[in-house]
Amino acid sequence: MKKYFNRALAALFGLLLLLAHSSVFAQANVSGKVSDKASGNPLPGVSVSIKGTNRGTATDPNGNFSLDVKSGATLVFSFVGYDPKEVVVKPGVLNVQLSEKIGSLEEVVVTGYASQKKKDLTGAVAVVKVENITKQPTSQIASQLQGQVSGITVLGSGQPGQEPQVKIRGVNTFGNNTPLYIVDGVAISNLADVNPNDVQTMQVLKDAGAASIYGARAANGVIIITTKRGTGKVTVNYDTYYGRQVPQGGNVWNLLNPQEQADLKWMAIKNSPGNPFKDAQYGNGTTPVLPDYIAPEGLKEGDPKVNPNLYFVNPNYKSAGDLKNFYRISKANKQGTDWFHEIFKPAPITSHNLSVAGGGDIGSYFFSFYYFNQQGTLTNTYNKRYAVRANTSFNVTDHIRVGENMEYSIISNPQIGILQEGSGIGMAFRELTIIPVYDIMGNYAGSSGKDLGNARNPVAIQDRFGRTKSLASRLLGNVYAEADFLKNFTVRTSFGGEIYNLDNNSFTLPEYENAENNSVNSFTETTGTGYDWTWTNTLTYHKNFSQKHDLKVLLGTEAYDSHFRTLTGTTTDYFTFDPNFTNLGTGTGTPTNGSSFGDDGLFSLFARVDYSYKDRYLLGALIRRDGSSRFGTDQQYGNFPAVSVAWRMSQEEFMKPISWISDLKVRAGYGIMGNQLNVTPSNKFIAYGFDRTSSFYAINGGTSTTKGFIRRQIGNPGAKWESNINSNIGIDATLFKGIFEFTLDYYNKEVRDLLYNPELAGVYGAATVPYSNVARMKNNGWDFSFAVNKQLTKDLKFTANGAFTSYKNKILAISESAPYFDLENRRFGSPIIRNAVGQSISEFYGYKIIGFWDSQAEVDAANAAAKAKFPDLKEYQAGAGMGRFKYADVNGDGKVDADDRTYLGNPNPKFTYGLNLGLTYKRFDFSVFFYGVQGNKIWNQVRWWTDFYPSFVSAKSKTALYDSWTPDHKNATAPIQEVASSPSTSGAPNSYFVENGSYLRLKNMQIGYTIPPYILKRVGIQKFRVYAQAANLFTITKYTGIDPEVTGSTQNFGLDEGAYPNQRQYLIGVNVGF
Repeated sequence: MKKYFNRALAALFGLLLLLAHSSVFAQANVSGKVSDKASGNPLPGVSVSIKGTNRGTATDPNGNFSLDVKSGATLVFSFVGYDPKEVVVKPGVLNVQLSEKIGSLEEVVVTGYASQKKKDLTGAVAVVKVENITKQPTSQIASQLQGQVSGITVLGSGQPGQEPQVKIRGVNTFGNNTPLYIVDGVAISNLADVNPNDVQTMQVLKDAGAASIYGARAANGVIIITTKRGTGKVTVNYDTYYGRQVPQGGNVWNLLNPQEQADLKWMAIKNSPGNPFKDAQYGNGTTPVLPDYIAPEGLKEGDPKVNPNLYFVNPNYKSAGDLKNFYRISKANKQGTDWFHEIFKPAPITSHNLSVAGGGDIGSYFFSFYYFNQQGTLTNTYNKRYAVRANTSFNVTDHIRVGENMEYSIISNPQIGILQEGSGIGMAFRELTIIPVYDIMGNYAGSSGKDLGNARNPVAIQDRFGRTKSLASRLLGNVYAEADFLKNFTVRTSFGGEIYNLDNNSFTLPEYENAENNSVNSFTETTGTGYDWTWTNTLTYHKNFSQKHDLKVLLGTEAYDSHFRTLTGTTTDYFTFDPNFTNLGTGTGTPTNGSSFGDDGLFSLFARVDYSYKDRYLLGALIRRDGSSRFGTDQQYGNFPAVSVAWRMSQEEFMKPISWISDLKVRAGYGIMGNQLNVTPSNKFIAYGFDRTSSFYAINGGTSTTKGFIRRQIGNPGAKWESNINSNIGIDATLFKGIFEFTLDYYNKEVRDLLYNPELAGVYGAATVPYSNVARMKNNGWDFSFAVNKQLTKDLKFTANGAFTSYKNKILAISESAPYFDLENRRFGSPIIRNAVGQSISEFYGYKIIGFWDSQAEVDAANAAAKAKFPDLKEYQAGAGMGRFKYADVNGDGKVDADDRTYLGNPNPKFTYGLNLGLTYKRFDFSVFFYGVQGNKIWNQVRWWTDFYPSFVSAKSKTALYDSWTPDHKNATAPIQEVASSPSTSGAPNSYFVENGSYLRLKNMQIGYTIPPYILKRVGIQKFRVYAQAANLFTITKYTGIDPEVTGSTQNFGLDEGAYPNQRQYLIGVNVGF
């Protein structure tokens, strides 16, 4: 990276040489008053700044201001909810009236390395309404974006601190689809570290015309955040809320009670001729009988085998051999253990944010202090966060400014794995309800008794997980300097980045209560550290010619470098499990260690030109050239150009008579964005390694061996950028004098040279296959957003904001060797997800159910017809039988086999939508936010465990007992319940597991009251607002699982194995200003 640094340094010096001298102007004091144009009332807190500088002040409670400024300078007056106003300074008192904002055309939008007025945008840029997203009670900014912005799809969960999956305009690659996050001009790796309360503005760059300025990192879209600044007199704000989170009530998985579970087993035995009524728990009669005790086996009260004197369990045992000496005694819970509510409990959530801001002629400052604590409803999960921020700027002269933006955060956030059968949630729908939480001596009970399956006690899992600790710290920010010279030029340099550290400690404790126990105790510690820095230098030229031509030119260079290193160690056999005495050196077992590291860098040159003629015809053109260390020498550089145009039709003479159209603009853009995220710098190298079984040889014929090397990875120095070719057409309109605004975009994206590691022929050996540019994919869809701002009466105001997002994904090519690749076998032995040419990414795959086999005669007829056509065929459909699923003969060849598997559903939604509604009446305010997803499918893997008796001995659903096929109930949901699995029931992936995932959720509702100023003035408070809030109040869906919002990776999202559900939240809060 040294050469990148030197290039950027040389470029900066070249720009600084263009600086001219600054003149000194005489200063004069100007004072005045700012008031509301409609009512004449004074406006306190109005920002009054000198245009082109960071100098300014704010009006006092009576609307008055005073400021030292040179004659002829321009003052900018801005206030929330009002249109900004610029006034040239003249001698005398300056009284200004502001009009309430009825549109957002003059709003300044931060784009790539610059800013523009919203009316001048030619690319697809969404402006986030920050006051709406900060109402969501979470520390995750990405989660707050859900449903608030058109073009963005956000998938999250109820797990505290879990980073949501964010996609802008669909899925762009098989790998990393994460957008580029820019905070105060600097790219950061983790948006979760930014305090949501510090956000001043947020924009989303969605098409090439807006985002290609970020080149190789722009293909997944760009989210730009500017944090708050201070201005005027000192203001202190304190915002806090406290709430309670409540998990779902009732029988969330619709599970059977113990007697019903026993009845289901007898039903399965009855449906399976040749199997006797016999069970170690329920006896061997014609009717199952619940025992009083389940361990050591099904026994009645008074049996000598349940004598407490026989009990022996040592929870701190040291070896697997000790287990055979244990004698466990557990009572049956005949009412049934509600495992979900044993591990999910009501939990608190709280947030505190204190900020101090101000500024004057010399500079400005903003400081904030943030504490957030969310205890998870799943026991021993939580997210604790501490953050401090300092943003300062200083006016060295009227033309030179320097400043910094810094945040330091500490996060403690251990998380459970969601897509794994061993989680506490996954076991909560598997552990039999007859099993109690604890045995007769207060130790954990479990499946150790006979015929109780092999699930693990969910309470024990979560209690043991409570020893896991995770701590991360991060310093992020930048320092900058900028100067104006030669009247129309501005040069700026910024150096920023982040430094982070992490430490995770986890324990694996011995289990004693289950049928299958982990008898090894171990301790694992993982530490990591890393940094990345960005040095950006820009030169901007901006000039208006003859009030007709407006030209802005941006030139820049940027250097980026990233480094990380992790170290992991595990040791077994600890004499104590007290974390105060546990480290990698106190275990007596053989330690195992591992480490990883990585470096990559970029050097970039970029340029952008924005031109407008008569504020009517707009043109934007840009290009970026990136050089990346991730690729080989011949493919290291890539060019990413884009062009966009716009026509403000409302400025034409023929549009003037149409008074209800305030502004109408048509946009179009085309360009190329890049993606380098899906290949590591090592991809270009051939890597060698060694191990005893593969590369050690007895060369001399003796017993000793000589160490040799084996190829571990095949290198590909020819890999290059993924290219996202993007076109966009859009309309922006403001109607009825700003009462109604909308934006409509249609986009088409084709990703070429998509990186994928295809399967190679066996002659290449067992080495890891490198990523190559072999695949292609496309997305197209619509974005629509609108805003309504209507003053219904003098005291009543109505607002509405809506966002609609649709995208359609299609794979165009994968590799020359195969038109598809499969993923996720789970318990079936064959894949449930197939990515194939002509289909969307991650579609579910298997047999399509068309009904049941309702009679043996029907099965025999199908077999006879198939054998007549295929004499060697044993049966028409493997495992076909009465009450079992009948699969579709998709290819029509007269038999059902693997070739009849088909695409069963798409986890990608057809569209998502969000709607914010607000009312204010005098000093009361009310808002409500709805979010919806339509047209997606979910693979409900929970059904495999709960709806089929032979899928392990585990808890079953009421569907299995009351709505499964019988000769008297052929119009059933589930197939016949039998003691053995079949390819025609749960033994093969089929459409039974695919459900409609559409839903509508009331995400947030809030009502507040602001105390009148005349009351607050007596105690020195400027503002005091109190509010009550509820989140996730209800969800309308046909999905039978616990929560239709199912997250996951790019290649397995929409797969529900027991998701951490979103929970209802009830909060009260206050906003106080001093």
